[in-house]
Amino acid sequence: MKLILFSKGRAAARHVEFSVPLVVACLIGFMALSIGGVGYLFARALDRQQPIADVDHMKSDLAAQQKSLDEIKDSAQEQIDVLTIRMGELNASAIRLNALGRRLTDMADLDEGEFDFENPPAVGGPVESEMPRTTGQAADFFADINTMDRRLHDQQQQLMVLEGLLLNRRLNDRVYPKGRPVKSGWISSYFGRRSDPFTGKSTSHRGLDFAGKAGGDVIAVAAGVVTYSGSRHGYGNMVEINHGNGYVTRYAHNERNLVAPGDQIQPGQTIALIGSTGRATGPNLHFEVWHQGRPVNPVKYIRQTT
Repeated sequence: MKLILFSKGRAAARHVEFSVPLVVACLIGFMALSIGGVGYLFARALDRQQPIADVDHMKSDLAAQQKSLDEIKDSAQEQIDVLTIRMGELNASAIRLNALGRRLTDMADLDEGEFDFENPPAVGGPVESEMPRTTGQAADFFADINTMDRRLHDQQQQLMVLEGLLLNRRLNDRVYPKGRPVKSGWISSYFGRRSDPFTGKSTSHRGLDFAGKAGGDVIAVAAGVVTYSGSRHGYGNMVEINHGNGYVTRYAHNERNLVAPGDQIQPGQTIALIGSTGRATGPNLHFEVWHQGRPVNPVKYIRQTT
């Protein structure tokens, strides 16, 4: 290969000859340098983009962590709200139990200070080493709340049972016959064997007779329901009251009955007027107490005061 070179002056042209292999080698070298330069520039560009990608990745991780933290905070707030509501319910239960305890104390006529529902019960004991904790504080807190809940529930059930027992006792006190069936008068004939006032023979007397002024008040000795009010052979005008628990009382020889069958009777209520109807020698009240279908001596009942 021949290359002719011309100068600007008038000098003669120069001839330079190149062999073909040399030209090819130069072209290949030039292309290699070009490719290497392009690769170097591309690598430099990648090196510049790598920190930007790292920053973007860190931003993505921070966003995910922030989202997780927000979810944890929301869950914790929900738990706090639930605990707040639950503690409010437990506090309200404690207030109700205190009120119920005070009411039961009054109903039972307990000595002052025997039961104190305003303050926690006194406790004591020597110092003991603490047991190692096997769970976190949050788990222990939830366990304490559940324990308190169960304890309050048990106390509430026990107080309800106690209330029922006291109410039954009060009810039994109201239906248990006791006291005198007349406001004024005196016992003229006792329960048991006696001489019949009309025949003189020894007979059984199933009640007590209270001599009194005609028209005097006859009063019920316990709460109950009137099961009979009318005239009956030998009794004259009679009132019969069923008090429950197997107790029945009868009030006979009345001048006039003031109640009717089905009436609810309260202790001390006037139910009739003293008279002399039936087999009676004068104004008196014939009073009988029956228990479980058998007449019993009324003396032990009238000796008890309401």
